[in-house]
Amino acid sequence: MEKYYLGFDAGTQSVKVAVYDEDMKCVASCVNPTELYYPHPGWVEMDADQYLEAAAAGIRGCTEQMKKMGKDPAGIRAVFGDGIICGIVGVDENFQAVTPYINYLDSRTQKDVEELCAKNLDIWAEETGNPQPNCMFPAMFARWMMRNCEEYKKRGKKFVHNAPYILAHLAGLKAEDAFIDWGTMSGWGLGYCVLEKRWSKEQLEILGIPEEMMPAIKKPWDIIGNLTEEFAEKTGLAAGTPICAGAGDTMQSMIGCGVTETNKAADVAGTCAMFCIATDGIKPELSRPENQLIFNSGTLENTYFYWGYIRTGGLALRWFRDNVCGETGNGAYFDELTKKAEQVPAGSNGVLFLPYLTGGMDDMQDVSACFLNMTMDTDQGILWNAVLEAIGYDYMGVTDAYKGGGIIPDVITVTEGGSRSGRWNQIKADMMNCPVVTLETAEGAVLTDAAAAAYAVGDIGDLKTAFENNLKVKETYKPRPENTVKYRKIYDMQKTLIRKDMSQAFRVMKEITAL
Repeated sequence: MEKYYLGFDAGTQSVKVAVYDEDMKCVASCVNPTELYYPHPGWVEMDADQYLEAAAAGIRGCTEQMKKMGKDPAGIRAVFGDGIICGIVGVDENFQAVTPYINYLDSRTQKDVEELCAKNLDIWAEETGNPQPNCMFPAMFARWMMRNCEEYKKRGKKFVHNAPYILAHLAGLKAEDAFIDWGTMSGWGLGYCVLEKRWSKEQLEILGIPEEMMPAIKKPWDIIGNLTEEFAEKTGLAAGTPICAGAGDTMQSMIGCGVTETNKAADVAGTCAMFCIATDGIKPELSRPENQLIFNSGTLENTYFYWGYIRTGGLALRWFRDNVCGETGNGAYFDELTKKAEQVPAGSNGVLFLPYLTGGMDDMQDVSACFLNMTMDTDQGILWNAVLEAIGYDYMGVTDAYKGGGIIPDVITVTEGGSRSGRWNQIKADMMNCPVVTLETAEGAVLTDAAAAAYAVGDIGDLKTAFENNLKVKETYKPRPENTVKYRKIYDMQKTLIRKDMSQAFRVMKEITAL
């Protein structure tokens, strides 16, 4: 029987499922959307069970495709999933969600973050590489849930991420079996020893989170159970199919970009864009509050990386297409927008977009999204180009932080949906003054998931080599010096505009919104 491997990526906008053969060629794929809910200003919630349903439907879609091609789904040897590293849900003893799923876009914990930051504790940076609490950290969400979710107070047993929520249900596990892989563990931001791959009793005591509420730490390729009869019926997979512990989406995308050695950089251009660079461990010069960088451990053993958070990257693009252009769900319209922007010069004729669609955080709490400096000549192409550049300016800030710590990327690999826009890739190359490359294989994290599944069942002997063998450069975008100089000037002025000149205007707009 032919051998296949199934991977899924549980992201912010969708759950992507794909099946690969022994040569890591995709034989079937399916994508199902997910929804974001905004119950209060600054709150962003999702439904953990919607993730489960979307994953099960996606697996069913893939097995049905295989059958139509004459391929037997019984040949799928293992299931490996990845999910959002900065997001959790509380579950009861039967592994049922008793809280909303809260992710990195949410800023409800801002006051709590400020109170913890005021303690100026060194233990955060020393043990996690992250110098202070952050609104996007699951550790902060857990504190909020324990205090504010009545159902969790009554029945809550564990906190889990979205991929383990799916995987545990596929395997029919209870809360006592809750798990997390060592890479996604570092997505908690606080509460663990990143180099020793364990929860930190001292940090958890400071956070007020009982250690018994934390999931057991596993290796990504550990088999945590087998597919139940119930989900065999729902998905078309064979009952008993091995289920792996899984991994974090950013970690898998990093591997998919070939970022497995120090100083290699990756732009994971998804809904929340993450600009990452690999290191050999914690770098004190980078683990400083002013850099606003996050430190994580990777999927592979002894791999680590810092990343800067581009908060509304892909989300801003979708917002512009859906809400401004009225082309909801029309993926092809992104190409139309790119065509309209082709002749727009660097700087978008002076038009600036401030991409804070989900509000501000940390030292920029009052900021909001807006277009500035428009004229009668401003059209859709200019606005679109301004949106791309706005996100690019955030990339420049992260690049400056890396360089300040003595780490200079020599090439940046772009993956996920943003990699398909040549226009945006060129803008990034110009802005960061560094070559940008895209890869022939654009499946992103799901391909690395499939390879990890093959490794888990012994069908691949060297996981790192397997990943590297799939890397082939598709396009290279070289920086254009004249644009690099222009963008640097605009970036410096934009920073002053947002952080100083417009601070009062942002406060007034916030008051107007409250009315």
